[in-house]
Amino acid sequence: MSSLLTDSEILLKNTVEDFARKEIAPRASIIDRTGEYPFENVRQLAKMNLLGIPVAQQHGGAGAGVTGFAVSIRELAKACANTAFICGVHTMVALSLQLFGTDDQKARFLASLSQGERIGAFAMTEPQAGSDAAAMRTSAAREGDSYVLNGNKCFITNAGAADIYLVFASTDPSKGSRGISAFIVERNNPGIRVGKIEDKIGLRASSNGEVFVEACKISQGSLLGKEGDGFKIALTALDYGRIGVAALGVGLAQASLEASVTYAKQRAQFGQAIASFQAIQFAIADMATETEAAWLLCYEAARLADKNEKFTKHAAMAKVYASEIALKASERAVQIHGGYGLSRELSVERHMRDAKALAIIEGTSEIQRLVVAREVLR
Repeated sequence: MSSLLTDSEILLKNTVEDFARKEIAPRASIIDRTGEYPFENVRQLAKMNLLGIPVAQQHGGAGAGVTGFAVSIRELAKACANTAFICGVHTMVALSLQLFGTDDQKARFLASLSQGERIGAFAMTEPQAGSDAAAMRTSAAREGDSYVLNGNKCFITNAGAADIYLVFASTDPSKGSRGISAFIVERNNPGIRVGKIEDKIGLRASSNGEVFVEACKISQGSLLGKEGDGFKIALTALDYGRIGVAALGVGLAQASLEASVTYAKQRAQFGQAIASFQAIQFAIADMATETEAAWLLCYEAARLADKNEKFTKHAAMAKVYASEIALKASERAVQIHGGYGLSRELSVERHMRDAKALAIIEGTSEIQRLVVAREVLR
């Protein structure tokens, strides 16, 4: 999977892989069981400058591009999907500020996000507005030189752990999606509070929860972009986020494949290693082929993004394919491991639960197919 990477990207890949194996992997099963947010992992990511991988160096990031971001998420996901997902969502917020923020907003928020001094949350989903973002009910009303936000969000990643929330709200409901705006809300604002944290079957430690904005007063300088730019900002951020989810899926599939290869060589039945059985060989061959194909789709989307070319279709293709093969690969891994695959002593059952979430988060597989069809049928 390294043949297409530059020397600097290969160095990044090897560095993150080694770091993730030593520092992140040992806590992966623990945070999965407890559901506790991995603050120590996040501190380690900040120490390694992995929370601003695609952000320009002038803004405190690593300047490694979207390809570097995809490589990093893939390697983190092999060790811990929760940590990779937290990093990916945080990066969506940082990239939104880099692309749409004013100089003042970048100075106030972007460097601290890129360096991991503050964590970001992308607050878009609502109880009535998931795939149908235009149906959001959170409102933002002008009051002099301020805005007052009211509404509630759900399934917000990094809820309770974030220092900066990128909140999407309607400034003009009559315009539908064209009336949505984006606002930067800091956690110390008395008008924002976190509600219930969801107890999920997968990605259990990524802290997905409710976020309420109630008479939340913010300055006009907290508006990201212009009024009505919110939907465009969200779609742009989600395109980048889908590359991250695709890379996460590739990482989970690769982890499932590697665990299966190791187990198949060690496990003996009928007097020989099960790796010698054709049924096992075919399953592993399919896992290897699909994982490689998913990475190539992810890589192509990331390269297009780095060249500032349109990558919406490719990001959607990568996301839908990688998320679905991640689940297939993890299911095969559980089957290959037999009874041990059902045990929480091993990682493959965790990979399967984490992989299930990927076809839902940051745009369901159905939405991705609609995006691809729309682009192809233009």
